[in-house]
Formats: sequence, C-alpha cells, structure tokens
Amino acid sequence: MIKDSYGRELHDLRISVTDRCNFRCQFCMPAEQEYEFYPRSEILTFEEIKRIVEVSVRLGVSKVRITGGEPLVRKHIENLVKLLSEIKGLQDISMTTNGFLLSEKARSLKEAGLKRVTVSFHSLRDEVFSKVVGRSIKVSQILSGIETALEVGLHPVKVNVCVVKGLNDGEILDIAKFFKSMGVVVRFIEFMDVGNVNGWSLEKVVSAKEIVRVISREFEIEPVEKSYRGEVADRYRYKDDGLEFGVISSVTQPFCGDCNRLRLTADGKLLTCLFATDGYDIKTLIRGGASDEDIEDFIRSVWHSRKDRYSEERLEKLSKGEVIRKVEMFKVGG
Repeated sequence: MIKDSYGRELHDLRISVTDRCNFRCQFCMPAEQEYEFYPRSEILTFEEIKRIVEVSVRLGVSKVRITGGEPLVRKHIENLVKLLSEIKGLQDISMTTNGFLLSEKARSLKEAGLKRVTVSFHSLRDEVFSKVVGRSIKVSQILSGIETALEVGLHPVKVNVCVVKGLNDGEILDIAKFFKSMGVVVRFIEFMDVGNVNGWSLEKVVSAKEIVRVISREFEIEPVEKSYRGEVADRYRYKDDGLEFGVISSVTQPFCGDCNRLRLTADGKLLTCLFATDGYDIKTLIRGGASDEDIEDFIRSVWHSRKDRYSEERLEKLSKGEVIRKVEMFKVGG
C-alpha cells in the first residue's frame, strides 16, 4: 500500500470513460450552459485504461468504479469491463450510470465481468425528474433499467439520490419506501459544490442528519458499522427487514481523513480529489513510450504528495469569500 501526506492509503480508482452525457442534470451539466467536449483522439483507449489499472493494482488498488459523463454512451463499454476483469488482484468492478441505457446494456455488462451498478435517481415524479435531467423522461424508463440489473444479477443494485432543498427533499420518505419494497439500497447524498456551474449554495443543502431524521419517523432503524476504512456512506439498517440505506455527508460531516480514492479522467489526468482544480497528465507519459515502472513511479509520486482535504476546508474558504475554479463534475466522474 502507498500512503499520501496524511497517511491515507490508495484503494479505489474511479475511471471516467467519457465527458459526454445524454442528460443535462442540474447537479452536473445544466442545460443552459454550453460545453466543449474532448475530441476522440484525446480520450484514453480501453487498452491504455487497462494498463493504468494494472499498474495501480500493484500499488494497492483493489476496486475500480467506471463513471462518466455517462459511461453507457461510450461505445462498446462492455469491452473495457472485460479487459479489466482479466486483471489479477482487482477484486471489484462497478459502475455509476444515469440508468437510461441500462436495460439494453445490463446483461452484456454482467457477462463481461461487472459486479454491481449504482444508478443516479432524482425523483419518483416524471415532472421533477425531467426538470433535473433537462429532458423529458419517464421515471419508468430508469426503473426498467434498475429492474433489469436486478434480474441479471448485478448485486447489490444501489441508487444515489442527491437531495436538494426545494426540489426533491419532500420525497425523501417516498423514495426510501419505494426502493425498500424493491430490496434496493438507497444512498441519499448532500448536495455538493462539485464544479462551478451547478448553482450550489449552502442554503440548498439538506443535511444527512435531517435525512435520517425523516426516515426514522416512519421506520425503526439502527446504525451499521462501516465495512472498511474510506467507505463514504454512513449506513443504517431497517429493523423490520434488515435492508440498508446510506447517507453521504460531504458537506456537513466531511470524511476527507479516510478518503482513499484516486480519479482518472477520460482525457488521461489523475485527480486526487473530487473537488480538484487540476490534474496530473498520465496520458502523455503513456503515449510517450513510458515503461510500467515509469507509470508506477508517476502514480506513486502523485499519491505521496497528495494533501487534499477540500470538504474539511470548505466552510473556512466560504467564510473568506474564496472563489475556487474546480474541475466540472462531468469531467471528474463522481
């Protein structure tokens, strides 16, 4: 295991395979903005991604999550999953998706070696969901993808719900009940200030404590111990059926001290924080003929010098009126 300047070990690698998306979510790519996407020649190939993962596994990475943009818009994404599944020592391959294409892709992803999937979910009401994602969507289209994922064995299927005051905070209990009946784990996420264009303000944040309070009014719940250091969600169990839900409290209860995640952007930059302002160019190194040892030394040096703890510093920065230009969510990969 390699450690950063705060003693945090590297375990997880988040891989953004594209900066493109078929939605225009308010949290990430608001429709009123114009976007310039990476040209195809700048995007890492599947073989380049595999090579980076192979080296990362030697340094302690055991889990990989495929993200975007929307990963399912990347052509033949199942081929990447297959390549990654061949890497000895890689224990877990998962994906975060908006779910729109999941019905048609779930089986091939499972057969290629994907272990589990997380679906971003915003509301049980078509009009709210459509408002969030910037296009006309039937919630049933997303639910169909979740059901297909369950059918083909992508367990556990989880849904991520970003809770925003005045938008979908009135649905916390309804969403919890709905997915409880399906046996699907929900993770409620505090609205975070990732990127620069999502209109974030502290007033729009619904705290994890409030989310738990709302659910506990209806159900008897109990906290569950974290299963590993660096797990981002605080987990709770329903006493009646044992199903879990989680809350992610990056704003009100930062967990920087246990963060063990490195991020790889679609254009080949390593980011050491979700709230990073820039990255480290590993693509140029690879395309310049670097050996695996060169790549290993590069990743090691990036991680060793890491000192990010943005969430712990957020309120101090806000109080000083500091303006920080962060990498946009759709390029970071969540």
